Amino acid sequence: MNYRHAYHAGNFADVLKHALLVRLMRALHRKDRGLLLVDTHAGRGSYDLTQAAKGDTRARAPEWPEGIGRLWDRPDLPPAIADYVALVRAFDLARGNPGPGLRFYPGSPRLAGLVARPQDRLELWARHPEECAALRAEFAGGRRLAVHEADGYGALRACLPPPERRALVLIDPPFETADEWSRIAAALAEGRERFPSGTYAVWFPLTERSQAHLIEVMLHGVNSPTLVAELEIDPRARLRGCGVVMINPPWPFHSEAEGIVTFLAEALYRGAEAHGSVRWIVPE
Repeated sequence: MNYRHAYHAGNFADVLKHALLVRLMRALHRKDRGLLLVDTHAGRGSYDLTQAAKGDTRARAPEWPEGIGRLWDRPDLPPAIADYVALVRAFDLARGNPGPGLRFYPGSPRLAGLVARPQDRLELWARHPEECAALRAEFAGGRRLAVHEADGYGALRACLPPPERRALVLIDPPFETADEWSRIAAALAEGRERFPSGTYAVWFPLTERSQAHLIEVMLHGVNSPTLVAELEIDPRARLRGCGVVMINPPWPFHSEAEGIVTFLAEALYRGAEAHGSVRWIVPE
């Protein structure tokens, strides 16, 4: 695997994914019973943004200033976005950054860990040995969690159904291979067969190669409520946008997702045609 998320940490795609992840967990926490969070492509868990622009062979332009950086000092953040930014700010401070600017950014497993309650549990999967070693170090000594160095698509077979009878599964693959959509579809089919009432969130890029039109194909046979949120910030860019498909989102998450996407389209745009949308693929 060549992908290293450190180069992209905190960019607009992270902002959408992580803002929705935090709100999904908050919504699921309306019930007291414990929740299992499965992160199939967890990465290393946290990122030092001073290192994020250092590529393997040459320096890279950092992506976070056009993502989380645009939100960092805004005084008009809506509550859902303010919640996410406050978690990032608290994490950055706890990691020892006293300055006003951002340095340390939490990945999805760390954000989930920050939101998790004592009765919740985390199952974190990372295939790349170096990334998994960093993930283990990130969560060393943590309770009610497990870190697996393995193909994350096997997580749904291994972790479902959970003893808690409640789960949020985040599938956030690198989309490096041509069969990524078919692998997601197979994992979702197996996961939903094992645990149909779980909440499933799948991040995807909007690029010429990503074949996002295959969402409906991926969801063939799904008859549970299914919502898709998309954010397009620059139609001229190679990565022009991204989206998140959510199966069994908690009620009434549609309106909250609309507020997040609408605000981010205005806050993060880079092209005149930037826009966001939230639509039902399978209605509630």
